[in-house]
Formats: sequence, structure tokens, C-alpha cells
Amino acid sequence: MDRFDIRGGTRLAGRLTVKGSKNAALPLLAAALLTDGPVVLRDVPDLADIRGMFKLLTELGCKVDYTPAESADAAGGVVRIQVTDPTISHARYEIVRTMRASICTLGPMLAKRGSARISLPGGCAIGERPVDLHLRGLSALGADITLDSGDITARTPKANGKAGRLRGARIFLGGPFGSTVLGTANVMCAAVLAEGTTVIECAACEPEIVDLADMLTKMGANIAGAGSPRVTIQGVARLNGVDHRVIPDRIEAGTYMCAALMTNGDITLDNCPADALMAHIDRLQHAGAKFTVDEQMDPMRTLCRVQGAGTRGIQPIEVTTQPHPGFPTDLQAQLLASLTLADGNSVITERIFTERFLHVAELTRMGASIFRQGPTVIVSGVRRLVGAPVMASDLRASACLVLAGLAAEGTTIVNRVYHLDRGYERMEDRLRSLGAQIERVNDKEEVGVAAAQGVG
Repeated sequence: MDRFDIRGGTRLAGRLTVKGSKNAALPLLAAALLTDGPVVLRDVPDLADIRGMFKLLTELGCKVDYTPAESADAAGGVVRIQVTDPTISHARYEIVRTMRASICTLGPMLAKRGSARISLPGGCAIGERPVDLHLRGLSALGADITLDSGDITARTPKANGKAGRLRGARIFLGGPFGSTVLGTANVMCAAVLAEGTTVIECAACEPEIVDLADMLTKMGANIAGAGSPRVTIQGVARLNGVDHRVIPDRIEAGTYMCAALMTNGDITLDNCPADALMAHIDRLQHAGAKFTVDEQMDPMRTLCRVQGAGTRGIQPIEVTTQPHPGFPTDLQAQLLASLTLADGNSVITERIFTERFLHVAELTRMGASIFRQGPTVIVSGVRRLVGAPVMASDLRASACLVLAGLAAEGTTIVNRVYHLDRGYERMEDRLRSLGAQIERVNDKEEVGVAAAQGVG
């Protein structure tokens, strides 16, 4: 199992290209099931979750060809998808259990193939993430949904003894913690091939949903209102192939922004989705970071320079996570790490995943002073963090611990970094290009070397 060994205390400086968005690419890949034509996606990052979706699509009757990026500075590779066998509609547990986003294939398969069977996603370290809103939305479109042996089985209404089309409907997708991004994607993909008009109320407003709507529109769908709480879809009979470029990853960009603040660094980000990070940039500015954004470029693919707080130091702030365009929950852990070195007390409230604080105990091992009360933590800034062995619990918590290690005195060992490989492409290489002292170590290889040398 791999780990990161980090020697902290280096000021990060340099330039990076933001990779294509993982959270956008996954539903875009699933949407390839909606057409018999070829689908080409560009700027697709090389990540464990992406490779998992490739494997799932292959099992669902698709030919998938991925060409990796030609250089480390590119935003991602190119994937070409062509459906070759549209009769397969079972997403097995062996694949689904490794990646919750597999649920994204439910809506496209149901709408295009008339039926879908997909294993229920398993548990999640950051809290409960049920799929009931997905099923409620698909049921409103006329789907017959049953649960059998841990699988969701969905079928379109019968027409003349055969699988018919879904029917447009008015659907409310609000849940106890707001809208659902993957649920909105699933219902949107199903509705584009339904008969009549579908209105999704309390739809997710995230830029990843806008990107999905843009691709579906290029394929021939009729969608209005994407990016707002109400999305209206006029169903069409068929969709065509498409060539589409994935938006940049706002969470990756936001993570490296936090790295600049935490190490008092100077990082320039190419292909930066600054327009999708206004809440995050606002909070970092209040904490002392300095931003320079090229206003002449596309605000979703701009040039953004981020500098640390300088001699003034990191200032304490208050943050509450919210659905987009509020502060994203996927950047809560990284910002929290930065605030451990602030000059005063910061308050962070988590409104999306209230149990998303597994990184708090590990930061405390490094000398952070954090008090948690329910969904809120109070971070009392300390003068320094001290390197220590820590354990990653999920994707964003892993990034948080890496950031802490970069700023800490001494050596930090971050174990179980396979979580990071789900959402950050070759993070250690990219950080080294900024001056970080970080190495990936494989424990098995280390044991093998020690045995060969007669050590231990």
C-alpha cells in the first residue's frame, strides 16, 4: 500500500495546469450510453475513479479507448467511446462497490435500453449518501423500480408488450441537505429521451451539471435552465455522437490555492475555473491570500495567480459549506488545514456532510488545536505544525493531510494515499514541480528491499 513521505517547510512556487474535472467527467462518461454514435471526451484526467468507469462501461457493452495526455502540462487525455452491445444492462457489485459514481449509469441505461440493473452503492466514510432521490425522480418519469438482492432494477413502462419510453413529469429533487448532484445528472439523462416535458425543481446548480447539459445539448437534447434550481427538458427521440471538452476541476484548483496560502507560496494556475470558485476565493482572500485573475480570458479556463499572506500571516475566518454557489464541502478539509496556522480562532460549519471531520483527529496529531461540536469545529491557530504519521480516511481528507505535511516542521507520513489517486492525478509529481519535498513509497517494495539487504 502506497504512502507519501513529506519533508515540510518548503515554500511552494511555480505553475500548474488544472486537470479536467473528475466530478464532471464521470457523468459525462455515463451519458455515452444514451447514443449509438461515437462520443469523444477531451481533458479527461487519469484517475482511479475514471479508470473504474472505463471498466464499467466496457462491461456494459462499450468499446473504450483512452489516450493519455502527451505531457504533464496537459489538462488530460482523450477517451473515445462507442456502444457495441446495447443489450447489456447490469452493473455488477464487484465494480460498483469501488466507485459511488457508478450510479450515474442508471438513468442513461434506463432511458436508452429500457431497463437497468445496478448494485446499490456501499457506505461512505464521510457520511450517509442515499440514492432515494435518484429513484424518486426516475419513478416520477414512469420507471418501475424494485430492489432485489442488493440491486436496483428499473424498467420503462410497457408499450405494446415491449419496453416503451419514459414520460416527462414535474419532479422535486430537494433533500434534507439540499439538492443532489448525481441525482440531478441521472434524472436529466433519463429525461432527455422521455416523451414530453420534464421540469426538475431544486436541481443541483453545480458547474458539473452545466457541463453535462452542454454536452447533452450538443448531442441533440433540448435543455433549458441548467445551472439554476429549475431545469426544463423537452424530450427527443434520439441523441447523436459528440466531441466535448471536460471543464477544469474546481476542487483540484481550490486545493492548490490552499497550498499557496498554507506555505506562503506563489502558484500560478492555468486552465483555472475561477468563475466556479468565487466562494472559495472570497474566503481565501479574507484569510490573507492574494489573487490575480486574467479578466480577458474565459472565466472557466482562466489564468489565476495565488500568493500567500506574506508577513501578515493567515487570518482567522468563518466558513459554512453550502450547495453551489456556496462554499463547497469538497474544499472544507483543505481550508481547515490552512486555518490551523491562522492567527486566531476560525469557525467552520459543515452543512452538507455533517460527519465530514475524520481529518480532525489526524491534524491534532500534528499539533493542531481543533474543537468539534456537532457539525461545527473551532480551529485555534497554532504557530507551527509538527510532522507525524497520519492516516487518510477519504479523498479530500487525504489532500488536507498532504497540505498539513507541506507546512509542518519535520517529516509527515501520509498512509493510504490510494484515496488521493481517486481525485488527484500524480499529485506528488505536481507538488514536486512546485518545490515540495514529497515522495511516494510503496510499503511492499520497501519491505522487499529491507529483506534483500538483511534488514529487520
